Amino acid sequence: MTSNSLDAPRRSDAPRRSDTTRAAILAAARVRFATDGYQRATIRAIAASAGIDPSMVIRYFGSKEQLFAAATDLDLRLPDLAAVPAEELPAVLVRHFLDRWEGDPADDGLLMLLRSAVTTEQAAEQLRDILARQVAPALATAIGAERAAACGGLVSAQLLGLALCRHLLRLPGVAAMTREALVERFAPAVRAVLFPPEAAR
Repeated sequence: MTSNSLDAPRRSDAPRRSDTTRAAILAAARVRFATDGYQRATIRAIAASAGIDPSMVIRYFGSKEQLFAAATDLDLRLPDLAAVPAEELPAVLVRHFLDRWEGDPADDGLLMLLRSAVTTEQAAEQLRDILARQVAPALATAIGAERAAACGGLVSAQLLGLALCRHLLRLPGVAAMTREALVERFAPAVRAVLFPPEAAR
């Protein structure tokens, strides 16, 4: 048996091990960032959660800043809003974001970013970028580019404020509401931003 044949299995296995290690680091990072926030989460703690040496985190991601960017590079998975009737659009948006937040919080980059954005400029910049790239363009398909540009930021502020009060601050009057009650009460506020009276003139 030649030396090349002995080496072949190791070469074919290496990409799979590499992908597995990278995925384990990202999963551990999301949990730690979601639990501790950006400032308190450490490379050492993330590595311990992933069951690897801290040097491996640096090898795969370069720095804590780059790891955070990778861990929070998320798709909001917004539905096709062009297909949603105008009268249903506010409720659809509220339900969609509730669906994102009310799964496993450690698996959702939105809450991770929101927790960190209030104290860390990198997280704030990442959150602004995600919202700008995804919310306004999705709204544009339903209400037009000009109105989406004008109200996309306000709608994002409403939905992030809801997440802050329900999931991070846990305000009793908000946290205790059922999902459907929350949609019923909150959707009219989103509607007022999307469809202000002057837009109907």
